[in-house]
Amino acid sequence: MTAKIIRTSTVPESVRTFCKGLLRELREKEGYEVVVVSSPGEALGEIAAEEGVRTVAVPMERHISPLKDLRSLFRLICVFRQEKPTMVHSITPKAGLLCMIAAWVCRVPVRLHTFTGLVFPTATGLTQKILILTDRMTCACATHIVPEGEGVKNDLIRYRITGKPLRVLGHGNIKGIDLTHFDRTPDVMVVADKLRKPGIFTFIFIGRLVGDKGINELLAAFGNLHAQYPHTRLILVGQHESRLDPLLPETIAEIENNPAVEAVGRQNDVRPWLAASDAFVFPSYREGFPNVVIEAGAMGLPSIVTDINGSREIITDGRNGVIIPPRQTDILRRAMEIFITDRGMVKRLSSEARDVVASRYEQSYVRQCLKDYYNEILDR
Repeated sequence: MTAKIIRTSTVPESVRTFCKGLLRELREKEGYEVVVVSSPGEALGEIAAEEGVRTVAVPMERHISPLKDLRSLFRLICVFRQEKPTMVHSITPKAGLLCMIAAWVCRVPVRLHTFTGLVFPTATGLTQKILILTDRMTCACATHIVPEGEGVKNDLIRYRITGKPLRVLGHGNIKGIDLTHFDRTPDVMVVADKLRKPGIFTFIFIGRLVGDKGINELLAAFGNLHAQYPHTRLILVGQHESRLDPLLPETIAEIENNPAVEAVGRQNDVRPWLAASDAFVFPSYREGFPNVVIEAGAMGLPSIVTDINGSREIITDGRNGVIIPPRQTDILRRAMEIFITDRGMVKRLSSEARDVVASRYEQSYVRQCLKDYYNEILDR
């Protein structure tokens, strides 16, 4: 009998990001029946067409919404009872909570949740208590729990979220990276040559332009640095999210008024921007396992990252980048200054960057780790 797997996330874009190509592999090569359950949206239909799997739309709110969450839970229970899956595998917090509860109610044999990142370690007060409670409920209803990396695993243990066994697959990361795509191919370099500014040392950041990503510290550090080293620039790839986590007024002023800061918005293809840069800088406060750091390494860039989950697992201090404390503007500025003044060090770190990524996070290896785990817990 063919085992049926339901993959779930709060919004379909998450499934498309983390599982592109994987769902087809599970169906065609591993012989599983795969169904995707997520909120409605254009991406859900695209997943069905691209991966050749069935999809079921169940609205789920990303933020706490008691009445809507109860309706979503009821609908998920109905879906799981109708589908009778062998396993439900959830990612993202809200889908994890609702789908693990629904799968437990329906007595789905294997209930797997992957923690891609934790919010509660940097939260405070009542918010932290609520977040811890919801993650404990998710784990209580799950039969198997996979933290995306060792840092996430350690936080789950330290905050006593669960006493169940925790399994990090491979070296961590749930997506892996396609090294044939993230490479300095001729077509990428044609575009990169147009973006590059000869004689200018270029730092690049990729991600949401919010306080939580360390953007306030980054702009303060770069503004001071550029005054001393004018042959520098900073590229910001990503969108502002002023409603959720607004930047400081002085940070916004620095972005708008400093001609050496280029805020280019969200880019569908970040490879040319990385190839046109000299170093990647990622001063985030918290992460699960940041794919952008892996992507930068695959493109041969050394990184300056903060000592947080995920980043400290990808970057080995002094080998493919440097690790600094979060929220420390002066230390960040000093690290960036060393990159500008010690080109030999930058060259040495760059020479290791792609090899480190290739040895740990190549996509076929990461996917094989997951498929082996599926076969193990499904007794195949």
